Amino acid sequence: MTIRVLVAEDQAAVRAGLVLILSSAPDIEVVGEAGDGEAAVRLARGLRPDLVLMDVQMPRLDGVSATRQVVAEGLADVLVLTTFDLDSYVFGALRAGASGFLLKNTEARELLEAVRTVARGEGLIAPAVTRRLIAEFAGATPRRASGTADPAVLDSLTRREREVLGCLGEGLSNAEIATRLAMAEATVKTHVSRLLAKLGLRSRVQAAVLAQELGV
Repeated sequence: MTIRVLVAEDQAAVRAGLVLILSSAPDIEVVGEAGDGEAAVRLARGLRPDLVLMDVQMPRLDGVSATRQVVAEGLADVLVLTTFDLDSYVFGALRAGASGFLLKNTEARELLEAVRTVARGEGLIAPAVTRRLIAEFAGATPRRASGTADPAVLDSLTRREREVLGCLGEGLSNAEIATRLAMAEATVKTHVSRLLAKLGLRSRVQAAVLAQELGV
């Protein structure tokens, strides 16, 4: 199946480069371009892409708010673009339901693979980068300082699901979790799906941030 992508980036040159790279892949189709957050939401409603490649800092409506609207309306998955400033925009977008994040200086091949990864439902991309992001976030922000995470939300999880959640908090991939917990990768996928549903989360990245906040 062709992956239909909407590119939302306010810098025209950067946006053109992203479109060029994405269009080079036979299994990816760029169905629209947006130069600000409001346009991104409007086009997502009209085009219903599979994925929105979303810059976090845009005019008129920032990427966090745009992501929240796109996810809340079930319009598409969102892959966040960041310069790795580690500011509140990045984590706000992840909490808003973004399925993953990507550095703007990522190589073309990695960009294409990231889009395919998110399209497959594997929201946590580039585990090594994810671990660094989560670690820096956890080190810079006292756990539960924002008051957004309540330990009681974990009560519905089984022991195994808690273990899987802890692995997500470390940025592990399904294959790495399978090795760590000595289970089949397919079983890991099942546990991830169930814990996301129980916790009311849309992405593995949201689960990873929650795990860090609660110290799972």
